[in-house]
Amino acid sequence: MLAKAHGLVFNRRVRVLARHLTEMLPRNATVLDVGAGDGMIARAVMNARPDLTIRGVDVLARAASHIPVTLFDGTTIPHGDGEFDAAMMVDVLHHAADQRRLLSEMRRVVKRTIVIKDHVVQGALARPTLAFMDWVGNARYGVSLPYSYWNAAEWNRAFADLTLTVAERRTSIGLYPWPASMVFGRRLHFIARLERTA
Repeated sequence: MLAKAHGLVFNRRVRVLARHLTEMLPRNATVLDVGAGDGMIARAVMNARPDLTIRGVDVLARAASHIPVTLFDGTTIPHGDGEFDAAMMVDVLHHAADQRRLLSEMRRVVKRTIVIKDHVVQGALARPTLAFMDWVGNARYGVSLPYSYWNAAEWNRAFADLTLTVAERRTSIGLYPWPASMVFGRRLHFIARLERTA
């Protein structure tokens, strides 16, 4: 039952997130998708934005992928300094063993822009709600589930420490239809476009 419900939400999620990413990624860019999974979101972005070229890295190999994906250890990105114009990461950082290190690595491999979609702990029952969503969406794939979610202050501190400026932040994303949005939306999600300032 839960898997079926997740499947129904999945197609909407791909469509909604791809729309936001197409609006936030820079023009004519090479993009690294960190934690690309099967590359479905990246492929949807490229279909809408043929000016973009997206490659991925991930810790798990999928049987098939919609974009080229290189395996990595989840910590050190196997690409050179400034190799990409931009990087994107969708619901990945909270799975990382060393979140700040992975964010630092993303900063290292881009010339200018990082776009992140992730969660923020905000309001009553935020952590258990996020943990439930994480488990339903990822447990069956063998994804690491440390349930390490940051609050707004932790996100802002991490960005500031890495001299990343928040150029745009979206908190009304529209991932879930009503009435699911009342439970699983609640401003627990954000998308931020970050720009290197040094």
